[in-house]
Amino acid sequence: MVARLIDEEAEQAYGYSKVALRLASRVAAVREAAGFAAYATQRYSEALAEFRAARRMTGSVELWPVMADCERGMGRPERALAMAGEPEVQKLDKAGQVEMRLVAAGARRDMGQLDAAIVTLQSPELASSSVQPWTARLRYAYADALLAAGRETEAREWFAKALEADKDGSTDASDRLAELDGVEFVDALDEDLDDPNEQAGQEAPAEAGDTAGQHESAEPDEASEAAEAREADKG
Repeated sequence: MVARLIDEEAEQAYGYSKVALRLASRVAAVREAAGFAAYATQRYSEALAEFRAARRMTGSVELWPVMADCERGMGRPERALAMAGEPEVQKLDKAGQVEMRLVAAGARRDMGQLDAAIVTLQSPELASSSVQPWTARLRYAYADALLAAGRETEAREWFAKALEADKDGSTDASDRLAELDGVEFVDALDEDLDDPNEQAGQEAPAEAGDTAGQHESAEPDEASEAAEAREADKG
C-alpha cells in the first residue's frame, strides 16, 4: 500500500507506514518503506533513522545514497559529501554509484561550489551514448548545473540529450528547453482569454438598445397623425 501511494499521495502513504511500523517494526522491509514515506514528505530526520534501522537489519549498502541525501535535506551537505567518499560507495551497483554522484553534486551546489558540482557529474556514465535507467536524470542534473553557471548553450544541448533519454517523463527537460528557446505555452482553458461567445453576448444589449430607440422615435409620429385626423373631422 505504501509503495502504491508514495508517488501521488505521499502523506497518506506516510500514515500507512506509521501503522505498519506499529505492527511490524522488526521487519526490515517495513522500516525501509517507512523511511521512503518519510523521505517523500520531507521528514528527513525520521527517514534517516528508518533507513539506518533497515541497514542494520540487512547489512546492505543499497540505501547509502538516499541516506546521504537525507543529510542534505537536513541542511548538512558536508556530511553527504563525506558519505560520498566512504568505502560503502564502492560496494554499490552502477545505479547506486550514479545516484551517489548525483547526491554529491547536489551537496556541492548546496555549499556554493557550482564548478565542483559540474566536475562531479562528469563521468563515463554521462559521456556514454547508451541509455540506462539513470541516464535522463544524470544528463538533466548536468544541464541544470551548466545553466546555473551561465553556460546556456551547453545547458541547452544537455537538456536536449536528457529529453532524448527520458522515455517515461521523469524530468521536465522539455519545459526547460522551451524556456531556453523562449516558447510560451498558452492554456486553452485560461479564463482570462477572450471568449467569442462572451463578446457576442456583450454586443447584444447594444443592438437591443438601438431597437428600443427606434420604437421611441416612432411614437411621436403616430401621435401627430392622430391629431391631424381629429382636426380634419372637426372641419
